[in-house]
Amino acid sequence: MKSILGISAFYHDSAAALLIDGKIISAAQEERFTRKKHDAGYPYNAVEFILKNSNIKLSEIDHVVFFEKPFLKFERLLETYLAFAPKGFLSFSKSMPIWLREKLFQKKFLFEKLQKHDRNFNDISKIKFSEHHYSHAASAFFPSPFREAVILTLDGVGEWATTTLGIGKENKIEMIKEINFPHSLGLLYSAFTYYTGFKVNSGEYKVMGLAPYGVPKYKNLILKELMDLKEDGSFRLRMKYFNYATGLSMTNDKFSKLFGQKRRDPKKDLLTQFHMDIAASVQSAIEEIILKLTSSIAKETNISNLCLAGGVALNCVANGKILKNKIFKEIWIQPAAGDAGGSLGAALAFWHKELKKNRKPSSNLDDMNGSYLGPSFSDEQIERTLKALGAKYEKFDEEKLLDEVSKELSNEKTAGWFQGRMEFGPRALGARSIIADPRSDKMQKELNLKVKFRESFRPFAPSILREDVYEWFDIDTDSPYMLLVADVKKNIQIPMSEKDQNLFGIEKLNVKRSTIPAVTHVDYSSRIQTVHKETNPKYYKLLKKFKEITNFPILVNTSFNIRGEPIVCTVQDAFKCFMGTNLDILVCGNFILKKDKQNKDLLNNYKNKIDLD
Repeated sequence: MKSILGISAFYHDSAAALLIDGKIISAAQEERFTRKKHDAGYPYNAVEFILKNSNIKLSEIDHVVFFEKPFLKFERLLETYLAFAPKGFLSFSKSMPIWLREKLFQKKFLFEKLQKHDRNFNDISKIKFSEHHYSHAASAFFPSPFREAVILTLDGVGEWATTTLGIGKENKIEMIKEINFPHSLGLLYSAFTYYTGFKVNSGEYKVMGLAPYGVPKYKNLILKELMDLKEDGSFRLRMKYFNYATGLSMTNDKFSKLFGQKRRDPKKDLLTQFHMDIAASVQSAIEEIILKLTSSIAKETNISNLCLAGGVALNCVANGKILKNKIFKEIWIQPAAGDAGGSLGAALAFWHKELKKNRKPSSNLDDMNGSYLGPSFSDEQIERTLKALGAKYEKFDEEKLLDEVSKELSNEKTAGWFQGRMEFGPRALGARSIIADPRSDKMQKELNLKVKFRESFRPFAPSILREDVYEWFDIDTDSPYMLLVADVKKNIQIPMSEKDQNLFGIEKLNVKRSTIPAVTHVDYSSRIQTVHKETNPKYYKLLKKFKEITNFPILVNTSFNIRGEPIVCTVQDAFKCFMGTNLDILVCGNFILKKDKQNKDLLNNYKNKIDLD
């Protein structure tokens, strides 16, 4: 038995993953345990979970692989400083002590951290290093269902690379092209995230959600002024507009002058039509670049499958456009496409590249087990915890539970759904989800403002039975990880009146657009999760039950957390979130908790305690 522990850490979204004989056994992000969103620290708790889950000691692990090479990253830092000097001295001087204290001598630093799990872990030679983008590429190709595929990775920056192109065949990946720092689609998108007043490395998906409310009137300015874009999708950014290579912010005054307004201060300035138009413009520009890139790659390689990873691969709107334009026959996207997935990629890269192990693509969906790779809790553990918390609950057998929950949902009740193994990656996929009725035209606003305590414009995704997806959406492919966007079918759309079409920005939110308004975005699109009985039988059965009652095989699915908090991990987390929000019911394993039956002293108003994310 060969075991490999993969680790990603020290930038954002730290995580750990375990392979045994090449099979993905478990993976989890550190933030879920520490309750610190995007936790960048050493993933102590994630590693502890992985070891306990497989009943294995760290000293019994054969290899520990870190997801990137610190020396290469340090080289980039030094060379960037020299290239831009004397500009950037402040950011350089701030980062140097951390590098010299921790990051440069990472092998020793990691070794000391690992020994805290097991004093008998005494072989430092077990620690190996992968390359950042190779880890991303490995996480995208090796678990995919393809024997051969083009692999595109797009993110902020690894060691040097920001965009890479590789070709995967059987158990090998050959990297053939790259674009290097500071030219980066991830950092371009982050620059606009910063400019519109959202948090970098956290608020990018808000920009994507805001885009349909605007008009892409600044798109040409972005493509012509901020960059030099070639026909094949390769690009160089004009660094005079950006501050991230040398400063402590993403954009500068020249950037603000170009668009005619200062950066939005999230504490003082409201979102206006201008910010919506900016969001629409950068989203449209990114889509055009990605379509140019993928079209030229498809022609050049003549390979019909595409694998995607890196933070930009979480841009499900762009992914949907690749599919819609039929650039590739099949697309597979790593569900933990950001840095968290680098832990898994590092382990897989070592298994296939260094140990030269063969690969047999899964005959099922893929090798990710639905991305349900985190902790789970038995009914005995759940009941013990609920008792200790003073919760009032009822236990049901599965059949009765599904009847009860689907009935409550059909009466417009909102539910916290806590089942099985926690998801790996940023999306809740029916294990740690908040679920609701998609037919309700007030549900989107209600969930945003009263449950998630976040901006009302944020869209929600539908979970739908895989076999029914084509009846409701313009897509007929697996989308188990909520990483593809498609339009709602014409026959269920409600056309906008002339009056509606003249509305601006957030006013559009109140217009009912389809028979499933809670999951129909203002541009008639939806971010789709197809549910498969092979990977999540209980959630699949719940959708089936809901369909029996309502004729709708769809539920609203959003992550079980509130603004600024990671997705819940434990029963305690779920109960705390349930009692601090306006959720009506909580379903943990085979137990149902109703809000109106709980001890009122346990209610806890979250709303004003959480910072904006």
